[in-house]
Amino acid sequence: MAVGTFLRSEAGEPHRERTRAILRAHPEIRRLVGRHPATIGYIVALVVLQFGIAFLVQALAWWKVALVAYLVGAFAQHGLYVLMHETNHDLVFKRRAWNSLAGILANLASVIPSSVSFQRYHLKHHTFQGVYELDGDIASQWEARLVGNSALRKALWMLFLAVFLSLRPAHLREMRHVCRWTLLNIAVVFAADGLVLGLLEPGAFLYLTLSMAFSLGLHPVGARWIQEHYVFHPPQETYSYYGPLNLIAFNIGYHNEHHDFPAVPWNRVPEVRRIAAEWYEPLACHRSWTRLLFRFVFDPRVTLFSRVDRRNRGAAVPLAAAASGK
Repeated sequence: MAVGTFLRSEAGEPHRERTRAILRAHPEIRRLVGRHPATIGYIVALVVLQFGIAFLVQALAWWKVALVAYLVGAFAQHGLYVLMHETNHDLVFKRRAWNSLAGILANLASVIPSSVSFQRYHLKHHTFQGVYELDGDIASQWEARLVGNSALRKALWMLFLAVFLSLRPAHLREMRHVCRWTLLNIAVVFAADGLVLGLLEPGAFLYLTLSMAFSLGLHPVGARWIQEHYVFHPPQETYSYYGPLNLIAFNIGYHNEHHDFPAVPWNRVPEVRRIAAEWYEPLACHRSWTRLLFRFVFDPRVTLFSRVDRRNRGAAVPLAAAASGK
């Protein structure tokens, strides 16, 4: 695929028809749909863990803080992002307001407010996967051109992914970017930042910042953001990860299953794959986030343009051509 062009698909959204077909074959999957209130306990535990570690490392040398953030903090912060995602799908409590509050709590140690805005963009992503103007999971054109296929620029993009994600709304339409919940999210997270900066040594805030950066970027769990929808085996658009890190990542690797059944909470989503194995086993998948991280950074054929764009503009590369290597 040429750098500067997204992949073009003539097909519709890839999950709806499979969901219907699976439910016809396995109606028992409907019993997996529901909420998992115990998720709030994991949110509280991880938030306490992150602030507790920040307190313990506050006076350490910066490189020691960075090491702890890479070895421990990134996993904890990634877990909080996953659980924030659960609240965004209303999979913790029955009431939307309670889920929104739980998401803000999960966002507390993340330095950058994102839970409420992510909910809005992410639900659009499920409905309009691959539609450039509506899917905030797709990189902006300028962003993809800036990064190109340079290993250094791809590595830096991953390291500063939080910044690039904050700029994505510029290419989205039909979005209300600010509401009272957004303002509450901003106020609460920035208040937490202020308390850390005001009451603790600089190392504490550095730990939280690096935990956030590593959980999104140059770290095995950071490869999750590449795993989900970057096209490695055309015409397949969505990929699951079936590796050991699912055990501490709340099964977020089961991404095909999640898109097919987004109302199934994290603790039951592996059961979807078990019941409907004949649908998922033939699909290409990833077994190692670490291997994927290295491939994304160093393979010049994999870029931010390795995504489907359903605008179907003539400049995009058809998936059939990408599959044949043309």
